[in-house]
Parts: sequence; C-alpha cells; structure tokens
Amino acid sequence: MTVYEELKARGLLAQITDEKEVADLINNGKATFYIGFDPTADSLHVGHFMAMTLMKRLQMAGNKPIALMGGGTAMIGDPSGRTDMRKMMTVETIDHNVECIQKQMERFIDFSDGKALLLNNADWLRNLNFLEFMRDYGALFSVNDMLRARAYVYRMERGLSFLEFSYMLMQSYDFYRLFMDHGCQMQFGGDDQWSNMLGGTELIRKKTGKNAYAMTINLLLKHDGTKMGKTAGGAVWLDPNKTSPYDFYQYWRNVDDEDVVKFIRMMTFLPLEEIDKMQTWEGAKLNEAKGILAYELTKMVHGEDEAKKAQAGAQALFGSVDLTGADLPTTELTDADFQDDGTIDILAVLVKAGLEKSRADARRTVQQGGCTVDDAKVTDFRTKYTKDDLKDGKLVRRGKKTYKKVIYKA
Repeated sequence: MTVYEELKARGLLAQITDEKEVADLINNGKATFYIGFDPTADSLHVGHFMAMTLMKRLQMAGNKPIALMGGGTAMIGDPSGRTDMRKMMTVETIDHNVECIQKQMERFIDFSDGKALLLNNADWLRNLNFLEFMRDYGALFSVNDMLRARAYVYRMERGLSFLEFSYMLMQSYDFYRLFMDHGCQMQFGGDDQWSNMLGGTELIRKKTGKNAYAMTINLLLKHDGTKMGKTAGGAVWLDPNKTSPYDFYQYWRNVDDEDVVKFIRMMTFLPLEEIDKMQTWEGAKLNEAKGILAYELTKMVHGEDEAKKAQAGAQALFGSVDLTGADLPTTELTDADFQDDGTIDILAVLVKAGLEKSRADARRTVQQGGCTVDDAKVTDFRTKYTKDDLKDGKLVRRGKKTYKKVIYKA
C-alpha cells in the first residue's frame, strides 16, 4: 500500500486538487507541504491533533512539513465556521501563544537538520504595504468568487467585516510566499479551509504559471456536526496544565461506540490490518478498543509514563481501587479539614472534593445511594474517616462518572 493509499484507507482525506500529481509527490517523498495554525490560545487542542499526526505520517515517508504559525493572520481572525467576529488579541498575546505552541510542535515533528520548518507569517504579513499589496495581489481576486466561498457564506446574514473578508487574501499570500521562498507546493488544512486554500493555488498559478496543490483532511466531528474536542468544561487541550493527561485519556475513553474504530484508524499509527479486526468488536471488546485509543493518543501527546498512569487511573475508577500510580484528579486534605477528634464525615469529604456544592446536597446524594468510597456504597451520612483512613487515598464517587481521589497530607 502506498502512502497516499494509506491516507485514503484511514479516512483522512476530504477534498483534493490534482489527485494523481499529489499522490505521486507524496508517495515519492517529494512533497514540501504546510499546515497553518492560528495561535488563538497558548496551547494546541484536540482539533489540531489530527493535523499534526498527518504531518508526522508524511514526514516519516520522506516528505517535508512546514508548520506555519499564524502570528500575522491571528490579528485578523479566520471567519470560517464562525457566526461572529473573533475577539481581537494584542500582539503581545499572539506572540506569547506562538512561543507556547512552537514548543508543543517539537514533541510531534522532527525539525532537526532541515527535515521540517517552523515559520511564522507575522514575518511577512505585519509589515505589508497596503497599497502595494492590493495592487500586486488584491487585483487578482474576484469578489464575486469570494462571496460564493463557503468560508463567507455562513457569515453574510449576520454581517462580515472587510477585515475578516481579507483573510482569504492573507492565507493565499502565505501559500504564495512559502511556494516562492521554500518550494512549498502543497497545503493541507481542515475541510472548512477549502476556499482559502484554492485561493492560494490560484494566486500561485496567476503569479508564476505553475501548479500548487491543496488537500483537506476530515475534521473530527460529533454527530451533531460540531467539532470534536469540546466538553462541558471547555476545550480538550494538549497542554497538561490545561487538560491533565488523565482527563485527556478519559476524553478518548468516553467517545461514542460508533466512533472508536474510526478514530483509531485516523489518528493512531497502529497497522491497518490490526485495526480492521476491531471493526466487528462489540461489548467488552469495544471497551477494550476505547482503552487502546485512549492509551495510544495519550502516549503520543504526554509520553508513555503518563499514559500508563492515566490507564491505571481508569482501572482504579472502573475496576479495582488500587490507586498506586493512578493519575486521578485529586483533592488533598490537611489537618485543618478535620474535626477536633481527628475525623471528617462523608458530607465534608464530598464538599471538600468539589463533588457537591453544599452539605445539604451531599446528604441527599448519600441518602439516595449515589455515593461510593472505593468499592463500597455509603448510605449513612454520619460515616466518618480518620486521617489514617485517608493517608493512602480513597476514590470517592458521586454517581458513575464524577469522582475524586481524596488523600490526607500531613
């Protein structure tokens, strides 16, 4: 199977220009390609993860990736898929975010010896002369064609600023600069970027008479059409200080049954033959597949040690209660949390752990059978624990999925 055939078999590709030429470049390790990352936060998130795994796959096949930080385009904001204008960020915030994201990139892509490039479009966009740019490049874009672009159609009824309307020109110019300066002949991006990417291929053709290519990758979508990577608590980040390795693991451990094999196919580096066998798994075997997905992705993002800790934490939650090495969300109790007699009751434990807002709420949960400590259900709200009871930690659960490891620290 060729590299390009594997990308198709893994379900990664959505739209493509000039398939034969693209396949030839990729299969022979001759592609220099780029993917853009707008630094709207100081960490990448799950939505960026598949793009980085694609970069890694292609680099392993001898192709050269360019990771382009959007330090310039972030000053405008991409309107694609948005219903309102993005909040403006200061230059200082953008530059800080770029610095943080660059460090994360180096965990996935090999930038040594010119094998990949890490660039920032602020280097050429922030100092553009407006009149010169519009004469040299703006004149090559048709407003009629741009208004038909999907990136803008969604915003026309609510209002689209000229600032945002210019985003296509900026992204197209990025492609042109990379083509001219670094021989980059291919751009990858999310399916929502298709119009902007075609703008780049057209600009290159009109300015140079040469061909460049665009390919979109399938976005991780939930069944309601929204992007994966969002939870009730916000985005799922790759930064362990924003989303702990355990929470990252649990996010993938809890994907819908119908998605698990698809995600294993798209994002892990397990052999396709091995993944194909999982297609018929059901019940306990399907849960095993979810564990494989969660472990493999956590290992890629946070390293093998953290993946093993997260796995142990999940086993502590859903299986035995041996908390040794488990990376669970934890509440540490101190001497001040205990009564004069050296005990703390279950209601205080639930409140201190943030599992309940008040003692009254905690009492109702206990009386209704919704609280367990380790493997034992607690139904007496007068139940107490000593410091010695909690020195090794106990797994406290409210319901099935809300939990904390509670431990006493002297």
